[in-house]
Amino acid sequence: MERESMEFDVLIVGGGPAGLGAAIRLKQLAAERNHEISVCLIEKGAEIGAHILSGAVVDPRSIAELFPDWKERGAPLITQATEDRVMFLTATKAYAFPNAVLPDCFDNHGNYIVRMGNVTKWLGEQAEALGVEIYPGFAGADVLYDENGAVKGVVTGDMGVLRDGTQGPNFQPGMELIAKYTFFAEGCRGHLAKRLEAKYNLREGVDPQTYGIGIKEMWEVPAANHRPGLVVHTAGWPLTPDVYGGAFLYHLEENLIEIGFVVGLNYSNPYLSPFEEMQRHKTHPEIHKFFEGGKRLAYGARAIATGNIQSLPRLVFPGGALIGDDAGFLNAARIKGNHTAIKSGMLAAEAAFDALVADRQRDALTAFPVAFRESWLYSELYKTRNFKPLMKKSFWMGSTLFGADQKLFLGKSPWTLHNHCDHDKLRPAAECQKIDYPKPDGVFTFDRLSSVFLSNTNHEEDQPCHLRLKDPEVAIAINLEVYDSPEQYYCPAGVYEIVRDGEGGKPRLQINNQNCLHCKTCDIKDPTQNIDWTTPQGGEGPIYQGM
Repeated sequence: MERESMEFDVLIVGGGPAGLGAAIRLKQLAAERNHEISVCLIEKGAEIGAHILSGAVVDPRSIAELFPDWKERGAPLITQATEDRVMFLTATKAYAFPNAVLPDCFDNHGNYIVRMGNVTKWLGEQAEALGVEIYPGFAGADVLYDENGAVKGVVTGDMGVLRDGTQGPNFQPGMELIAKYTFFAEGCRGHLAKRLEAKYNLREGVDPQTYGIGIKEMWEVPAANHRPGLVVHTAGWPLTPDVYGGAFLYHLEENLIEIGFVVGLNYSNPYLSPFEEMQRHKTHPEIHKFFEGGKRLAYGARAIATGNIQSLPRLVFPGGALIGDDAGFLNAARIKGNHTAIKSGMLAAEAAFDALVADRQRDALTAFPVAFRESWLYSELYKTRNFKPLMKKSFWMGSTLFGADQKLFLGKSPWTLHNHCDHDKLRPAAECQKIDYPKPDGVFTFDRLSSVFLSNTNHEEDQPCHLRLKDPEVAIAINLEVYDSPEQYYCPAGVYEIVRDGEGGKPRLQINNQNCLHCKTCDIKDPTQNIDWTTPQGGEGPIYQGM
């Protein structure tokens, strides 16, 4: 197929904090050193910020490094965190931990409660003002390689392909975007990053990545229920002690509250539904009181990478680098990944700029991982590296041991614990007990489909399904027969259903890909690794409005 092509010095795949941080830093260096370079950034969402979903309490450190005058520039960091509450919940009670005994990672003094989609849009505006070419609505569909096996760019997805794979009347072929260096900033479990990790064996010698799923709602509540600057984190109910997870509740400006629920994807009961657990969590008296008389405005979900430095892949390969959550730079102990993503992008940008000035191209930017090891980013992640492995042991044991690790050893204990795959932790359904989730009331608790409606998710129906089964027979022979199709429980959007055609008909897996929130949980948790998440047409998926 003949495709149009465009060439740049640096191509960035993904318009989140990492990609935009890299693009901005590249253009800043070009201006500072009077050496012009071309930078292109593509984003699969319909607009910058459309697919951004984050807590978020933001450490402004990286933004301040990019723009010391960020306040004067009007960055939407408005509500400063003023109070931290960490609680353990039983079914009816809440027990607060004294702040004095908590590790430093739970101290949010100096941080800001934000709508990260708005912050990302602002970063996009700063990048465009510096001359970055930004193209939203363009998904990176595949990696391009040169004759030496180095990454030379990506091809964007074809538009107008029909469900049967033929070209429709509005067909438009994707473009080849070619660069001297390509950064992959797709977010958690990027589908191109998976291919790069396999091709270049980037995970050799490191732990498997571990993940969680975060489910979030935004509410507008009566002023009497609102405490601007309040940051609440909870553990315990409704999760059982053997399941890692917890919740957050952040009070923004304008009577807005962000509530989220995170479940580690190493759980063993295939009947567990993170979405239903989140709905149950809202019924707890200590949580419910904030939402009396309120209205739910938005909903979304996404996976997060929680493995820390033990699970970071090799960051560079000929022609490119992995940055942000595509590599796994999130600090799970702090429940923060935006400042780390931005910093990783900045470090990669500095390595690439020096290479371009030296008239290099498509080699491995080895200066990037070296700079990472020497940066505050590495120090921060190293300090909390044992958080997730310890918390998997159980809440009380993990909390006690992690507290000792942080208080007694200051995060410099002489041991590093290891991570293991999430997808192989499910037990057969016959060994597990079904979970009786209450029906939603439509006031405080909701079903999946009404929730997906609030995410503004849209996919063209007559296109190839972007959720691909490597072997369709496995979906029934193993997933259903052994695990009772866990995808119908863990998916937060009702994408997967077991249906029978007619009375007594054979079961089949129906994939409602129009509902997909692009959270990637299915790609991660599927016990047979049979589900492969790929990009649909560019511009599709959710349109989160300031989530």
